[in-house]
Amino acid sequence: MDKDCPPKSDDVVAEFNTYEDYLDSEITSMDLDFLEDKEVARQLAELGSLRCGDVMKRKEFEARKQAAEARTSAGKTQQITLASAGKELHDPFLKELEKREKANRNGEIATIIFIRDKNSRGHEVSAYIDYAHRLEQEDFELYFLEKERLLPRPTDLSFYNWKINRSTSNSSPNFEVIVQKHGLLFKNRKDEKFVDVNPSVDVLGENENLSRTVLVTPKYLQVVFYDHIVS
Repeated sequence: MDKDCPPKSDDVVAEFNTYEDYLDSEITSMDLDFLEDKEVARQLAELGSLRCGDVMKRKEFEARKQAAEARTSAGKTQQITLASAGKELHDPFLKELEKREKANRNGEIATIIFIRDKNSRGHEVSAYIDYAHRLEQEDFELYFLEKERLLPRPTDLSFYNWKINRSTSNSSPNFEVIVQKHGLLFKNRKDEKFVDVNPSVDVLGENENLSRTVLVTPKYLQVVFYDHIVS
């Protein structure tokens, strides 16, 4: 077997976020040049017709993924350390973060925060932020203690610098970024429901588990919370 074949142990579900990511690890640039169609390449990869013969099927991958996530969720539920715990908060924005912290840490809610403000250079920037992902990556005590401000970053789900016309988009462990003509959609990886953040849409699409909260605060130019209850 090729030494670059993806692992077949339980570790595979930790290494790849989705089954498509797992299949993509089987595909080389030479395969894509020859086949000229990524979906066809994925189908052949699933059949074991490219590099590795023993390829995990979708049902097995998703079953292992679900079991691993259940174990992780159980562990998090047992003991969750909250960065907001014991803090006396007066700022409305920080209170909104506190309100959502535990549910985002244990996976009950997946919150996307839209922030528009100015960075340290005075450039107007905006981003859609995966709150749960940021909670995992950063020390939020610094925010709750008001030692730092939560600001848009190029590594967020979607980032735009209005001064230099720079934009980036990055899928996260919780959301897949989908760019459409009318705007952005974020697909939750767990229940595959969509979060439509198009500001011109009066309703929140067909996602009955989604709520949108606009926060008016003098500390930011614009803040909107999109709270998706994960089903």
